[in-house]
Amino acid sequence: MTDDTFFEAFLTLHRGLPRQGPGSDATTRHLLSLAGPLPERPRVLDLGCGPGRSALLLAAEAGAEVTAVDLHQGFLDELAGAARARGLDDRVHPVRADMGDLPFPDGSFDLIWAESSVYSIGFDTALRAWRRLLAPGGTLVLTECVWTDREPSEQARAFWAEHYPLRTDAANLGAAAAAGYGVLGAYAQPESDWDAYYGPLGERAERADTSLPGMTEAVAGARREIALRRDHGGAYGYSGYVLRPVAEDGRWSVRRERAGEAEAVFAVHAAAFETPAEAELVDRLRADDAWLPELSWVAEAPDGRIAAHCLITRCRIGGAPALVLAPVGTLPEFQGTGAGAAVIRAALDAARALGEPQVLVLGHPGYYPRFGFVPAGPFGIDLPFEVPAEAHMVSLLDPAAPVPSGAVAYAPPFGV
Repeated sequence: MTDDTFFEAFLTLHRGLPRQGPGSDATTRHLLSLAGPLPERPRVLDLGCGPGRSALLLAAEAGAEVTAVDLHQGFLDELAGAARARGLDDRVHPVRADMGDLPFPDGSFDLIWAESSVYSIGFDTALRAWRRLLAPGGTLVLTECVWTDREPSEQARAFWAEHYPLRTDAANLGAAAAAGYGVLGAYAQPESDWDAYYGPLGERAERADTSLPGMTEAVAGARREIALRRDHGGAYGYSGYVLRPVAEDGRWSVRRERAGEAEAVFAVHAAAFETPAEAELVDRLRADDAWLPELSWVAEAPDGRIAAHCLITRCRIGGAPALVLAPVGTLPEFQGTGAGAAVIRAALDAARALGEPQVLVLGHPGYYPRFGFVPAGPFGIDLPFEVPAEAHMVSLLDPAAPVPSGAVAYAPPFGV
């Protein structure tokens, strides 16, 4: 059996299904809401559109002009028929093209959409290749399969090692920051999104004509995938990311701090500030319950040195758990280059991906608003010491989450 024979059987098995990957109309709507305001008739590029469930929703509910791209003419024909039936054929334009080699001019789209399709060219490749297509202020929305367990089962690791290399949300958000994107939102898709995909696929596999060339293997592959989800689904999931290019700091490589880098991080803060107090604070926080290893981020210089560090740790507002951003330090030779901005964005994005609702900061009111910080006083958030009101700020990582009020309790290493 050739690869082409198997692939044709795979397409036959999937053709006519409502979805080609985990998802739902509710998830599409939620991701769309995270993208924020759009132009009156936004230009949308739906990549790997399949039969076009998302394309049709975006055209109908967002009033979008949708260019829907897929390599497989059968899916595009399904979409064209559905668009005609719904009176949307003037808004939905199927195009047969390779999402890794797109024929559109730079700046052509206000919104790029890719649900369950980025695996075709890889997450990092997509971030690089698609950015040029976004108009100023444009947004990229994509979903990707990720590890959700720090120690996935051997069976899950073996399956994904064979099919597609999974990463964690933190790793993907770090890659997005390194590629020059800020994160407007991150969303862990519910289990019902998997059911919406695997339920119809499982029923189709039961009825498939295995006498067709390659169909026995295609059905076996579908059943294996469904069984893996049933038995080991806690190890992995699907996440949606809503990203927007950030021009000034895209050249910096950012990532989580690794084991054995405490001394290098200390050296950054010791060089960045007049006294070693900030560096010593980081070391004290490492030994405290407030330390969150997922939220200690660094920017790497081209020579591999740590150029900047940003730390976010646990605090409380009126007894409710929250976060505080402090300290941030950049080696003197890299100050003013965007390294600090890049690592701040990456740490905030990681906090958002963890589902944290708020982050506090004491900082310069002319600098931190660019990261989404606003004055904290109007929310009834009080400090245990006096500072200028404009320097006391909060970032609402989840605007829908309630904002607690009351006194801020810092971790004991802060000494306040």
